[in-house]
Amino acid sequence: MWPRLANFPRARDWPPAERRSQSARWEGPESPPGRAPAGIQVGGWRGTASGLAGRAGTRSAAGQPRSRASMRGDRAARRLALPSLPPPPLLLLLLLLPRAGALHPEELFPYGQSRGDQLLQEGDDESSTPVKLASPLRFYEAQFGYLYVGTNGIISTQDFPRETQYVDDDFPTDFPAIAPFLADIDTSRGRGQVLYREDTSLAVLGLAARYVRAGFPRTAAHFTPTHAFLATWEQVGAYEEASSRVPPSGELNTFQAVLASDESDTYALFLYPANGLQFFGTRPKESYNVQLDLPARVGFCRGEVDDLKREGPYFSLTSTEQSVKNLYQQSNLGVPGVWAFHIGSTSPLDNIRPATLGGDLTKARPSPPLEQSFGPTAAPESDYTEDNLDYYDENEGEVEYPPSEPEDTWKGHSSIEVSFQPKAESRPLGGGISLPDSDPASPLPQLTASDRPLSPETESATLEPQTKEGRAPGGVDAPDLNGAVESSEQQGNRSPASSEIEGDSPGLTWGAPPPHAAGPSLPSEEDVPPAHPEGKAVLNYPVLAHTPPLGLGRQVLGVEDVIGSSTEVFTYNAANKETCEHHHGQCSRHAFCTDYATGFCCHCQSRFYGNGKHCLPEGAPHRVNGKVSGHLLVGHTPVQFTDVDLHAYIVGNDGRAYTAISHIPQPAAQALLPLIPIGGLFGWLFALQKPGWENGFSFTGASFTHEMEVTFYPGEERVRITQTAEGLDPENYLSIKTDIQGQLPYIPANFTVHIAPYKEIYHYSDSAVTSTSSRDYSLTSGAINQTRSYRIYQNITYEACRHAPRHLAIPATQQLNVDRVFTLYTDEERVLRFAVTNQIGPVEGDSDPVLVNPCYDGRHTCDVRAQCHPGAGLDYTCECASGYQGDGRSCVDVNECATGFHRCGPNSVCINLLGSYRCECRSGYEFADDGHTCTLISPPPNPCEDGSHSCAPAGQARCISHGGSTFSCACLPGYTGNGHQCTDVDECSENRCHPSATCYNTPGSFSCQCNPGYHGDGFQCTPEPTQRPRTVCERWRENLLEHYGGTPRDDQYVPQCDDLGHFMPLQCHGKSDFCWCVDKDGREVQGTRSQPGTTPACIPTVAPPTVRPVPRPDVTPPSVGTFLLYAQGQQIGHLPLNGTRLQKDMAKTLLSLHGSIVVGIDYDCRERMVYWTDVAGRTISRASLEPGAEPETIINSGLISPEGLAIDHFRRTMYWTDSGLDKIERARLDGSERQVLFHTDLVNPRAIAVDPIRGNLYWTDWNREAPKIETSSLEGENRRILVNKDIGLPNGLTFDPFSKLLCWADAGTKKLECTLPDGTGRRVIQNNLNYPFSIVSYTDHFYHTDWRRDGVISVNRDSGQFTDEYLPEQRSHLYGITAVYPYCPAGRK
Repeated sequence: MWPRLANFPRARDWPPAERRSQSARWEGPESPPGRAPAGIQVGGWRGTASGLAGRAGTRSAAGQPRSRASMRGDRAARRLALPSLPPPPLLLLLLLLPRAGALHPEELFPYGQSRGDQLLQEGDDESSTPVKLASPLRFYEAQFGYLYVGTNGIISTQDFPRETQYVDDDFPTDFPAIAPFLADIDTSRGRGQVLYREDTSLAVLGLAARYVRAGFPRTAAHFTPTHAFLATWEQVGAYEEASSRVPPSGELNTFQAVLASDESDTYALFLYPANGLQFFGTRPKESYNVQLDLPARVGFCRGEVDDLKREGPYFSLTSTEQSVKNLYQQSNLGVPGVWAFHIGSTSPLDNIRPATLGGDLTKARPSPPLEQSFGPTAAPESDYTEDNLDYYDENEGEVEYPPSEPEDTWKGHSSIEVSFQPKAESRPLGGGISLPDSDPASPLPQLTASDRPLSPETESATLEPQTKEGRAPGGVDAPDLNGAVESSEQQGNRSPASSEIEGDSPGLTWGAPPPHAAGPSLPSEEDVPPAHPEGKAVLNYPVLAHTPPLGLGRQVLGVEDVIGSSTEVFTYNAANKETCEHHHGQCSRHAFCTDYATGFCCHCQSRFYGNGKHCLPEGAPHRVNGKVSGHLLVGHTPVQFTDVDLHAYIVGNDGRAYTAISHIPQPAAQALLPLIPIGGLFGWLFALQKPGWENGFSFTGASFTHEMEVTFYPGEERVRITQTAEGLDPENYLSIKTDIQGQLPYIPANFTVHIAPYKEIYHYSDSAVTSTSSRDYSLTSGAINQTRSYRIYQNITYEACRHAPRHLAIPATQQLNVDRVFTLYTDEERVLRFAVTNQIGPVEGDSDPVLVNPCYDGRHTCDVRAQCHPGAGLDYTCECASGYQGDGRSCVDVNECATGFHRCGPNSVCINLLGSYRCECRSGYEFADDGHTCTLISPPPNPCEDGSHSCAPAGQARCISHGGSTFSCACLPGYTGNGHQCTDVDECSENRCHPSATCYNTPGSFSCQCNPGYHGDGFQCTPEPTQRPRTVCERWRENLLEHYGGTPRDDQYVPQCDDLGHFMPLQCHGKSDFCWCVDKDGREVQGTRSQPGTTPACIPTVAPPTVRPVPRPDVTPPSVGTFLLYAQGQQIGHLPLNGTRLQKDMAKTLLSLHGSIVVGIDYDCRERMVYWTDVAGRTISRASLEPGAEPETIINSGLISPEGLAIDHFRRTMYWTDSGLDKIERARLDGSERQVLFHTDLVNPRAIAVDPIRGNLYWTDWNREAPKIETSSLEGENRRILVNKDIGLPNGLTFDPFSKLLCWADAGTKKLECTLPDGTGRRVIQNNLNYPFSIVSYTDHFYHTDWRRDGVISVNRDSGQFTDEYLPEQRSHLYGITAVYPYCPAGRK
């Protein structure tokens, strides 16, 4: 990216002699020039020339215009007395000025029911039905097919919770949120309306595209949306309590949100018309008697949280009332009231990225105290845009952006520490500028007058809150450039357009040369050939000879040197010093390691060069292999290619570099002919070095990123090229990946391209190299000869070792001389070729060449595999490079394998390479520590197999091998002990059988048998029904059935008896219609016989018995005294049960654990102890439920993020998951005998459950790429995947010993499901959960904690219905949950 245009001259930066009276008024502090604080300096000038003062359309809250003078007050009046200064060039004024007028209501995107909008039901907390999108859009990294619109100024990808759970809370929300104005809005009683629709009309898509392209001219220059979603809140009011005494407020708001998306990216537009915001916040309903207004929240939240120790990613735009007021007064794309954001992409998007232009919402706030730090919400307001232009600095302060701490990068939300420092000092630096004098057309599409005019395309330096690797860049110092500027009188009557200065151009500042700018002189602007056609000029930007370091641990770059968004600065942490003893393996095998005060560095050995981590032989030829991909627009023809081959060959001793790229399709191959820099990178890397100067590979090694941006003239096509070096392969070939994106001018197939020799100036700092240059090229075909040009910005970032003092001697500038430039494409071979000869040395003028030693200019006659050693005068000698032999004039490869000059040991194979060799071990052998000797891979002894272990007999214990001679012993189920000695467990003494059963203990096992009068499996027994004697009806029925042979005919009579054996009042002959009534003894009642077709009305003769409740045999009555324990951050809650109902009025806090985050929780029924994991303290603790008991930490080491926990009260063992270490471990309940069960094939293990009776272990892994539920034995054997289909985020897991069901709650699929222990019989219990975290089963109910409700929810196992919920008074996330029984529950084997 390019430097911020905010760094323009201030009044104090002008020499006194130049402060002439002009029509412009310059404002700034009266402090004298001095040294500015390090970091980016956001301060600037304000001008009112010709009425272009900036926000001419700024309005007050009531919508009335305010003058700039009234806003500035006396301070501005005092500034009027300052000496008048010459204005900046009109070109710069036009470039900086945003659109002055605010957005008019009629300039919103078209809306209304006539446009197809749906109307949201009026009310205080309404949400739309799900809107199914014709094409899914992306939000952050996820893809969504439905949207919901809410009354309260918010859009989501899922239905909203109750408004009390989010309307009065600050960001982030627990659900995905797109919030143009999140507040307590009420559309009841006709106070406004909310409209929404999906739109694919060309007018809407075209307007959205132009806004996005203007806000993101670099990354979205060709954005073409296919769908848009619009939501408009028109004249809506804030919620107010109904009152007969106070009429409703007349303050009404109008605003709009537009989501525009294509197949890969989604952008959001927030629009706030002038006078559209009349209230700026709302009062919480529960605090209505308190005069408290909460400012509206504007921003985005991802919602889902998988990491327990942080909130989900979010981006907040407002935090104060003033920042809300500024929504319609300012903008981040140059149109006051319009804001643009990149909110979703198929490419990695750490967080929301705002547009690149516009003002800062917080500028009207008072300046915070010195060095005050802001949190994640305030940070975007202070400088949230990637390229923020500070047009109106009302804080009169300069903002410093220090590098983020490492932990800042994982928080997932926009967080930049910002400190304000007074402008007490400034540091002017040297430089100069050259002004353009013509009016090229703007390269970007502009909005038509009917749509709305946008400001000219401008871009400035990018300071992203997080770089691609997830860490913030170091502080960036914005230097001033010294130079004279033509006044308006000197320029004449020119009226240049804003596009004459590219938005990516470096910022310009005037000042005196610095005292430290010593060293090699910089070339004048005439030294660099301008890239312009006839009659057209562009700015040439000189750069600093030296940029002083910002301070310990920071890298300082001149802002004009920063071109790419990935300009990273690599730092070392001296607090954790690394030494050669442990890290020498990071060095090349041709390097040595040296320890320094703050760490170690690698240095190449004699006859090799590089950065120490990668070293190549001096004088030897080098090869490069790679792939090239591109997405180009050549003229009007789109061309795309992927992973075509690139090969390069470099002759190191004379600087020649040959590059060939195959199979690029036409017309792209022909259009790429002028782009010599693609192969020129290798020329710079391996350039021939003049004495005392170093080529690129000496700095970068084989790991770096090269970014180029090339602008062609006269068409102003722009292309961006990124080349990423990925190390050396086993044959010392450099691997590189190239990506080309953008637009190229079309070159006809019959034209050839010629480029004259040229020079490039490279500017060096510790970890970055930059260059800006211009180049002419000729297009020739027969007698036709055309000259065109392009301008190229280059940025190379790499990792430098900062511990050695060598980096202080890095030259500030070096000059690359490029001769014998050759470019060619042949249709027959389909190969694009570049060739250059390169020499690196000091910056030189264009004076007559001085005769130098042939070693330094490549005129020697040494072999291409030899190094040239200069002698006296023009004498030199040649020496073959390492790995070659000969007289230097002719060198051949040394076959180290044949001659024995290798270090490969016995049992290894030597493989010869050009200039080198490598060793490979024979089959069955592996390298020893020296990397050369091969040793036999022998299977380690296994005591478990050879019987040398000391475990108890095989029937009592199991021997577990851990590799080598290590093993452990574990008692088998039914035995207890340390594995070396095991004794039988008397399960009968543990009351494992049902109270109505008898227990029989056996060695290693036990059995249960129901007592007489009961039936069941012994673990569950129910009374058998009592037998009564058979009645007359029943005996008569049995006799007749026996007489009929068991099956009567349809016309044969069989007495009908009820459940108690009494005669039914109505009796019939078989299935015929001949029926009659009988008395209680079965005798016919005279006169009741019926005719066919009629049925007599018989009166019952026996009174029905009194009905008494009897227990169902399939239901276990819940025990008295059962309750739930749940984890809630720093406390463990107690929630009693009355049967299966939640006794919410009896809930209380069981334990307060300050400073903890309690996640996993379980209960030991034998000793009445509760166990829990703590991810904040990284511990596992327990406490007795007896009164007065104190918590006890039982494991306090070797944990990072312990989450799930399960207790086996049979074996006195606990099991837990650690998502930080990706492990599953177990230990005795006192923390002893700790053992890792699994440490592979785990990504995000969370919940864990145990089945003590069958000896099975179950756990979940919510790996987003492959979520699964696994099982194994309790000893870690027979591991297998149980469920891996149709699951998303399996957070909770429970095993019910009574039903033998394994059940889980999934926050991804929103389902509660169960399966049998073998994975069969899977069924869905409930498919509409919110965001479950943990779950436990008790009798016929499930109880789970829910992060959307922040409570405990109960679900009936049989019906799947929600039956109850408990929401604690203190609202925060609930984690683990478990059930506590008054006795140990039994299960079924």
